[in-house]
Amino acid sequence: MVRGSCLNLLSLLKHKKTVKKMATHPKVVASRSREVYKKSDGSLSAFSLNFLERLPCEIVTKVLSYLDAPALLSISYVNKRTHQLASDNALWKNLYVAQFGKNKRQKPPPVAGLNMEVKDPTAGYWKRLFLTTVEHRDTKRWKQLLGHVSCLTGLPSGTEQVLRNSHVTWELTVTSKSGQVCALELSRSQFCKTSLTLCWSGGLCSSDYGEISTLQLDGVRRIELNHPGLKKRSLMAKLNMQPLTKCAQVIGQDRLVQLKLLQPGVIIGLWTGQSSVAFFMFTLHFHKLMERSTHGSAVCPYTEPIIKPPFDDVDPDYGLHGYQVHIVLHNTTCELLSESFSQLFCPKDQISDGFIHLTAISRTNLAQHTPVLSSISLPWQCEALQGSVENCCVMSFTLLDEFRKPFKCVCSPVSMELEKTSVCLDYSDEHFLIHHKEPGVQVKMQLAWSKEQEKFVLISLVVYVSVHEVNKHFSRDY
Repeated sequence: MVRGSCLNLLSLLKHKKTVKKMATHPKVVASRSREVYKKSDGSLSAFSLNFLERLPCEIVTKVLSYLDAPALLSISYVNKRTHQLASDNALWKNLYVAQFGKNKRQKPPPVAGLNMEVKDPTAGYWKRLFLTTVEHRDTKRWKQLLGHVSCLTGLPSGTEQVLRNSHVTWELTVTSKSGQVCALELSRSQFCKTSLTLCWSGGLCSSDYGEISTLQLDGVRRIELNHPGLKKRSLMAKLNMQPLTKCAQVIGQDRLVQLKLLQPGVIIGLWTGQSSVAFFMFTLHFHKLMERSTHGSAVCPYTEPIIKPPFDDVDPDYGLHGYQVHIVLHNTTCELLSESFSQLFCPKDQISDGFIHLTAISRTNLAQHTPVLSSISLPWQCEALQGSVENCCVMSFTLLDEFRKPFKCVCSPVSMELEKTSVCLDYSDEHFLIHHKEPGVQVKMQLAWSKEQEKFVLISLVVYVSVHEVNKHFSRDY
């Protein structure tokens, strides 16, 4: 009987919300009101809706006390009155005690403005505490899953599983110079060993890309309360397009699209010969990806805490040795290369131009040369159309310090350019160069085409790390 009363009240409130929306059109509300009043099939009449307004708060609150948290959240969206009643401290305190009070080890999370010892809490206090505790519990669960770190990559091995289980998705918001806002739903995503590739079709935002004002990437996570509307947004990036369009680099094209690299990790695909957008592509490194996708706010991205290695004034070459590099080349469909290199170092006398040089593969050491598993290309898809841009791929690069902690992490589309002269006499065919630059680090790869193997061979890999970054990280003065 109580359950039936709850359902009837919920139906009544939702129906009231529908009629209230119609009231914004004066000509419609008169005829529709009479129609509701004359119905004899059990539907609500105008008198019933008016009766609901006069229903005492105590009765409504009593009925709401039989609802669970998802139902209370749903009913709070009906109107202002139900929002106030469904946020009642007594209701949410009972829910909190029932779900978390029995576990003495469960401590409420430290949240600004929430104090368990407060005697006269403000409106909505226990609701906020309940939702915050649920989020804190979920965060504790996925942090435990991220506890196992791969010895090869130095990254949590369960990142993909945690992102999927936590119902995390990503949304791209495109704002034009005229102020028009277009929110795009994710078209495709691909997880790789240490990175994630996200693609959005241009859709309604396929106008002149020079008219785009900003691109905003948000991580969106549904809080585990079986309530589809309860989501948390985390700002991950907000790009001002005006300076980016001026320095955008064309990294490749086929007969249908041209790829422009706006900044490391961000590509925009334009229809060839036009300026309209075919698709957007973001590549994200796994390092702190769960935190970046969920722990920022709607207006501020997640800030990673700075954890420096221990100070060492005994080792004269501290910060110049013990590095480990893990590098992956892949595209939107498969992995092309995945290798790890340890015990990399740079002697002091080889520091030049403000960079330390870490050589992972040497041109002169044939034993280190590594074949690439497939042709280097970047397949793309936009609704019914698809293609592939040659000599482009995605590079995911992880540099670990001697304590096996991530020092520099890079994930970005890169292009391969033909070199004018051969750099290695052991390969007589064409030689190519991939040179990626961003603040603090550069990665230079040289490849040669082998006719015998009918594939590319990676013949050189050198990482350049800014001395300024090394000094800052290790508290040195090189």
